[in-house]
Amino acid sequence: MSPCPPPPSPCFLCNRLVSFREENKAKFPEWYNAPIQPWGDEKSTFLIVGLAPGLKGANRTGRPFTGDYAGELLYSTLIKFGFAKGHYLASPDDGLTLTNCRIVNAVRCVPPQNKPVMAEIRNCNPYLKEEINQFERLKVILALGTIAHQAVLLSQGKSIRNIPFRHGQHLALSSQLTLVNSYHVSRYNTSTGRLTTEMFTSVIKSILPLTY
Repeated sequence: MSPCPPPPSPCFLCNRLVSFREENKAKFPEWYNAPIQPWGDEKSTFLIVGLAPGLKGANRTGRPFTGDYAGELLYSTLIKFGFAKGHYLASPDDGLTLTNCRIVNAVRCVPPQNKPVMAEIRNCNPYLKEEINQFERLKVILALGTIAHQAVLLSQGKSIRNIPFRHGQHLALSSQLTLVNSYHVSRYNTSTGRLTTEMFTSVIKSILPLTY
């Protein structure tokens, strides 16, 4: 694998995440170990919001959903429906590109046990809001899991109490923007059968006509 992309300026908003990041820098100095930046088409109509970088995935490689199991189902399905081109080889230099699709995380720094707390979600939310609002053509957001669902709602001034997460649901955020929910593409969800390949394929298939 080629060297990771250069990290951005470090963020110090969340003490717990900063400490965890510094621990991992000491243990794995060759890893990316920094806030993961959005990746993909900056003029797309389709945005995917994940939870947070995986410790041995994006936190290692510097690219969303790259380097651990979660990327296997995500990118193979995106390729199938034309939202990605190339081959996913779990490396940032595999040549994979996104087409009319962009990926960002609700929390951009890796959290311990892959579980950010609400304060960390809120600290990172202005960055998600800025990411969403910059798209003039954005038509659909796919939230992978409850945390991503809540983060998108917060970014758009919606109540997270009144709009619970449900797999496969479509929610109108505005007259032009739809939020679609799916269980996260994590190994835990796929190995337990909570999310199958067929289930995720069905979600992406339902999104396709919304992106035109």
